[in-house]
Amino acid sequence: MSDDIAGLMQGIGARARAAAAELAFAPGERKHAALVAAAEAVWARRDDILAANRDDLAFGAAKGLSPAMMDRLMLDERRVRAMADGLRAVAGQRDPVGEVMAEWSMPSGLNIRRVRTPLGVVGVIFESRPNVTADAGALCLKSGNAVILRGGSESFHSSSVIHACLVAGLQQAGLPVDAIQLVPTRDRAAVSAMLAAVGVIDVIIPRGGKGLVGLVQREARVPVFAHLEGICHVYADGDADLEKARAVVLNAKTRRPGICGAAECLLIDRAFWARHGAVLIEDLLRAGVEVRAEAELLAVPGTVAAAPDDFGREFLDMIIAAKLVDGVDEAIAHIRHYGSGHTEAILTENDATAERFFQRLDAAILMRNASTQFADGAEFGMGAEIGIATGKLHARGPVGAEQLTSFKYLVVGDGTVRA
Repeated sequence: MSDDIAGLMQGIGARARAAAAELAFAPGERKHAALVAAAEAVWARRDDILAANRDDLAFGAAKGLSPAMMDRLMLDERRVRAMADGLRAVAGQRDPVGEVMAEWSMPSGLNIRRVRTPLGVVGVIFESRPNVTADAGALCLKSGNAVILRGGSESFHSSSVIHACLVAGLQQAGLPVDAIQLVPTRDRAAVSAMLAAVGVIDVIIPRGGKGLVGLVQREARVPVFAHLEGICHVYADGDADLEKARAVVLNAKTRRPGICGAAECLLIDRAFWARHGAVLIEDLLRAGVEVRAEAELLAVPGTVAAAPDDFGREFLDMIIAAKLVDGVDEAIAHIRHYGSGHTEAILTENDATAERFFQRLDAAILMRNASTQFADGAEFGMGAEIGIATGKLHARGPVGAEQLTSFKYLVVGDGTVRA
């Protein structure tokens, strides 16, 4: 790592810790005001954001990004409006900091409260999607945390303008501008510096593909909220409603194939296959999806043979693996072997089968008769999310403001001594 990058990151870290100390007790009204002002700035500067995004798209095209990844990178006026709306939605949520989680008194005379407290400094390392700049900045601010954002090289220009809007909101509300910092370089050495920033960064949240998350998990010396790949399955049970199944499967794969909640594998119960035939496969093929199948499914015209590693693979593209299974237990076994613990869905009208699926699978999100594309913090009422945590410690599923807090115990006595 060059001395310049090391010095840059040390300065960013020191300013973040100072900002975090002030944010820990900042009034909720000021955080609300900062986010509303940031939303207004995003909308007022939408032309600047879109112009910067055109530069990023040109960079991404030259880099050879896939169409699905280009979709993740692309902003239009509708997406900018959604970004501004997300900032307002986070602003409108209750402030989690200081919330009493539990309270009790002991025979000793002590009164004990467990209250929410910020984590401190959060480091977010992300790829492609420039809206993460706004989402992560908003959620960290709402939860009283300072944040250091290191966006992907593809979204460098867009993220810079969005970050400027967040800073404008902080200034207007009289909060420290160093509460939300964007690493101003594409140099990968900045990532290494963040991963080694023990005593400066309290938690790292990676948001991106398998390569990024794997790098972070291997090299980080600070705690990590893992956001692993979204190897999401949809299982069409023999008792599925046909029209519901057709709508959900198509939406789960094709609405936005480049997001982590996109379906990557379709499991079809043989009972469904016997009753309805190839309708789900044919729907996908007509929509332009490449269906990589095995066994009897290969008899469907237009399918291609699946390679062994197509099961358990995150395509992030208009590609899906497909397989026949004998009932819910075989579907569960397949998902346990190939899933990433992100989001799994069952399509069925049978309550007992759905309950078995929910009980015997362990993923961050389990769904019934709903598209996996709903695996999103905004759709869970969180306003936005910083990612979908697939680990089991501290945070799991959509990470919103509440999940970005820890807690402390406040203990009150009256001259109380221990015998």
